[in-house]
Amino acid sequence: MIRDPKDLQRYTAQERANHWVVGICFILLALSGLAFFHPAFFPLAQIFGGGVWARILHPFVGVLMTLSFLGLFIRFRALNAMTPTDREWLSRIGEMASGNDHGMPEQGKYNGGQKLMFWVMSASILLLFVSGILIWRAYFGFPVGLVRLGAVVHAAVAAIMIAFIIVHVYAAIWVKGTVRAMWYGTVTRAWAKQHHRAWYRQMTGKS
Repeated sequence: MIRDPKDLQRYTAQERANHWVVGICFILLALSGLAFFHPAFFPLAQIFGGGVWARILHPFVGVLMTLSFLGLFIRFRALNAMTPTDREWLSRIGEMASGNDHGMPEQGKYNGGQKLMFWVMSASILLLFVSGILIWRAYFGFPVGLVRLGAVVHAAVAAIMIAFIIVHVYAAIWVKGTVRAMWYGTVTRAWAKQHHRAWYRQMTGKS
């Protein structure tokens, strides 16, 4: 793909690699988790070579995802701090969904929806990690009451996280030019000016 040298860098190679590790881990965990959740999904366990290996590897992949997401959290937490402008953006998200995004409040590198996604993901992964430890009976021996609580929390939070990830992927595809940022690390100036005008000015020094 030939790219304009005037394109703006949105992500470094290291940031993109970090993102894809989290993404791939999430897919593996979601599919294997569904296999445990209901017999109808059990064939998905073949991704890991069968039910036994799926149960052995699922928690280790979960630890890898948690550590990888911690890297993203450290990198991007400051950029995802909510502001009054972000809250206004979220209150008018219906306009964005209808395709009328030209009158939306100016956004920095991330808009209100992306910031909400970041914090939901942060809370979800923390809860999944803690509840996952509670139910990892091969290495831990918590009281059965905590194990049962952990199982309920793990399943509920996983369902919420899957729903948010579906929205995340859909939005990335829907807003043309977004996916290339995570493939190649760059976006066009026109894309930046339309969707993240404050960040565009910051990057270009233009009013």
